[in-house]
Amino acid sequence: MNDIAVDIRKTLRDGRRSFTLSARFESRDDFVVLFGPSGSGKSLTLQAIAGLVTPDAGTIRVGGRNLYDTASRTNCPIRERGVGYVFQDYALFPHLTVAQNVGLALSPWGQASLTPQQRLQVDETLEVFELSRQSHALPRDLSGGQRQRSALARALVRKPDLLLLDEPFAALNPLLRARMRSELLRIQAHFQVPVLLITHDQDDVEMFGDTLVMYDHGEVRRIFPFKQYAREKPGRVAVENLLGELDASSALADAT
Repeated sequence: MNDIAVDIRKTLRDGRRSFTLSARFESRDDFVVLFGPSGSGKSLTLQAIAGLVTPDAGTIRVGGRNLYDTASRTNCPIRERGVGYVFQDYALFPHLTVAQNVGLALSPWGQASLTPQQRLQVDETLEVFELSRQSHALPRDLSGGQRQRSALARALVRKPDLLLLDEPFAALNPLLRARMRSELLRIQAHFQVPVLLITHDQDDVEMFGDTLVMYDHGEVRRIFPFKQYAREKPGRVAVENLLGELDASSALADAT
């Protein structure tokens, strides 16, 4: 079951400044794209889903399970959430090989080594990501695409119920971005895992926007079944029209 339901509120304070996130959306699609200006709450939403940030109130449900619910005082531990997370900078440990980075997702902290079954699981995952030949390489010796695939392999080796991606293609050159978009489609189909991704790139919206969630000023302003909307217009025109609508609604909100 691919259902994702988020309805959370969170206020962050830093001295006299404060930021309030109010995010509410649902989807049963394979891909959900969070889109909007920097600082509008998209990454904070991903961190709350992953359990890295605790909302002040609300609910988070993935695959029929409540990961967070203030009413029932549910706050599932990070390792039990069944969520894979790939950070924008990939967050690979520089002193560990590719295989060790991937295997880290399977071993509790303090465990000296993987079991034979876990090592087999790592090897099989590296093969899926075409990283078997790089298994003993350190992150510094990898290309940008190989680093990204290593981070994806680490996030997916445990077969999570949801994959979170924070601007997954931002650090790649334009040619590699196109290749990795196709690679992400292949990976999603192989693991059959719903993907929630943040982007500022209209090309990502066109390719992955099954559900498009548009953020601004800490709020979800609009939710679109984008691919249905785009059937009536070329993808780029559809995105630009939606951006125009978001800008208009933001200007109206600022004026009131």
